[in-house]
Amino acid sequence: MSNTKTPMTSDAAARIQSANAAKTGGQTQKGSFAAKAQSVAAKNANNTKGGK
Repeated sequence: MSNTKTPMTSDAAARIQSANAAKTGGQTQKGSFAAKAQSVAAKNANNTKGGK
């Protein structure tokens, strides 16, 4: 098992959200793993554009 951490990307979050939506009829619940993944991906994208 690796100790390296890979940041969440918007592509990865989209795959998670797509799989979740397929199981739940297109709905993403607030606070779900898919929602959290999307939030983290957005924060990571902002941080790579010079934000703090």
